Amino acid sequence: MPDDATTGEPEGRNPRFQSERNPRFEDGRNAGFEDGRNPRQSDGPTPHLRFPKAARLTQTAEFARVRTEGRPVHGKMITLGVLKGCGATDGRVGIVTSKRVGIAVMRSRVRRRLREIFRAMRPRLIPGLWLVIVAKSPAAKATSAALGEEFSQLAQRCRILQVIAP
Repeated sequence: MPDDATTGEPEGRNPRFQSERNPRFEDGRNAGFEDGRNPRQSDGPTPHLRFPKAARLTQTAEFARVRTEGRPVHGKMITLGVLKGCGATDGRVGIVTSKRVGIAVMRSRVRRRLREIFRAMRPRLIPGLWLVIVAKSPAAKATSAALGEEFSQLAQRCRILQVIAP
């Protein structure tokens, strides 16, 4: 086989793409953790705290249904649109951040914070609930704790939290 002029290796073998052995480890383990696990394949959070796609409102018709049939609850930083009785499944959420909130980085940060707040509170919410969270411009400057506190207050105001017996 002729040599490849660019790498000096036999044709068809590029050393950058050899995945059989990692030169860092003599015994051929993968890069990552010392025990050979891939750092991107973790055990993940507990199943009830995950935020799967099934827990999100994605269709325009779903957002419109919450707007027309649901009840809005207004706060200083967010508006919560609530539609109860949408099946026996766990709650679903849709998050809206308009350009009034700020530049794309700020909007994404607010979305991530609100998504995490919903994910953490999801086990406490009543089943069959659809929520649309609309971020207002003060949400961009608010901390995660302040957003969480406001979400909790709005959730209590519209009675969407389950009553936990002592």
